[in-house]
Amino acid sequence: MSVVIVGGNECMSRMYKDICKDYSCKAKVFCKMRDGLKEKIGEPDLLVLFTGTSSHKMVVHALQATKGSKTVVARSHTSSASALRQILQAHVAGGAANV
Repeated sequence: MSVVIVGGNECMSRMYKDICKDYSCKAKVFCKMRDGLKEKIGEPDLLVLFTGTSSHKMVVHALQATKGSKTVVARSHTSSASALRQILQAHVAGGAANV
C-alpha cells in the first residue's frame, strides 16, 4: 500500500516513514511546499493530511492531485506519531501485529 503524507514536522519525516514501514506501506513525506507537488504525489492508496502543520495551499494542491482517483483521504489536526499510527490502523487492512 502506498501512503503520501502532506504536512507534519520536518524533523519527524524519517519516523513517519518508519511507522509506515511497520504497516508494510511505502511512504512519501512532504513537510514543506515544493515545486511540482501535484506531480510528485501520484496516485497513492492513502493520503494523510496533517492540517495543523501544513499550509492551505499545500492541502489544496494535494487534494487536486488525487481528485478523481480512488485515493482515500485521512485528515488529522495533529502531526504526532500516534496520530499516524491511528490512521494507519484504521485504513490498512491487517495492520502490524507488533504495533
